[in-house]
Amino acid sequence: MSGKRRSGGTVQIVTALAEPVARQLGLSLWDVRFVKEGAGWFLRILIDKPGGVGIDDCEKMSRALNPLLDQADPIEQSYCLEVGSPGIGRELTRPEHFQRFAGARVRVKLIRPGQDGRRELTGTLLSCEDSVIRLRAGEEELIAIPKKDTSSVRLLDDELVEE
Repeated sequence: MSGKRRSGGTVQIVTALAEPVARQLGLSLWDVRFVKEGAGWFLRILIDKPGGVGIDDCEKMSRALNPLLDQADPIEQSYCLEVGSPGIGRELTRPEHFQRFAGARVRVKLIRPGQDGRRELTGTLLSCEDSVIRLRAGEEELIAIPKKDTSSVRLLDDELVEE
């Protein structure tokens, strides 16, 4: 393939390949991440299903997706494919994650300290619209955080995951 692909393009291509495979296996695609850690590149496919995923689900997804990745060849450099569960304390990244877990307790980590000096906030997720995350912290405090100012948003109440 000519020219370098940007990570965002890689994620989009892999997502398009992985979503139908996940559906066919009775899974949902939680997230796709293509990240560099140290000297290596990792393609992480996170899958989910009601009641949670097991090692067999991860293996089936990996075996079904591998030939499609080989054929499409969306990644120039060598990489390690990892298929797993979003797990406990899962990170919310996509609009459907925020919609599904509105009303859940979350921990938001900020890239830089906010006006009050805090880098971490916890509260009840109200919404994420127009790239702004809205939380209720305590009884009265309503917080609006631009999504671009966050490093992560993770669930605190894992019992809400079991659907």
